[in-house]
Amino acid sequence: MKKKIMVDMSSTLIHHGHIRLIKKARKFGDLIIGLTTDKQIKKHKGYLPELNYKFRREILSEIKGVKKVVPSDWLITQKFLDKHKIDILISGGDYKKRKFKTKTINFDRTKFISSTILRKKATKILNN
Repeated sequence: MKKKIMVDMSSTLIHHGHIRLIKKARKFGDLIIGLTTDKQIKKHKGYLPELNYKFRREILSEIKGVKKVVPSDWLITQKFLDKHKIDILISGGDYKKRKFKTKTINFDRTKFISSTILRKKATKILNN
């Protein structure tokens, strides 16, 4: 039986960094994405995402190797990982300090890209 792998992400503006992380993660087993809800993004980032949860889930669900997308809080907990029977949690390098009893693997972020960078570029273009 394949291991159950989780990647947690917000993917407010989906980009190639997300795709690269998903491609790495799916090599470890059946991939489930813990997708941050709109309410949690608003609470922790102070804005509603450009793409709402329903559309982000739809896009991510269609990516090769993604078995399931489940709603998640901003901060993943061991209880959440246990509920979904996750064997390995895979995250970007900015989450190296998180500690769980579930095995974790961190990959470096893709350089020069993030949803925040895309948002700033779009704002600059619109304001010129």
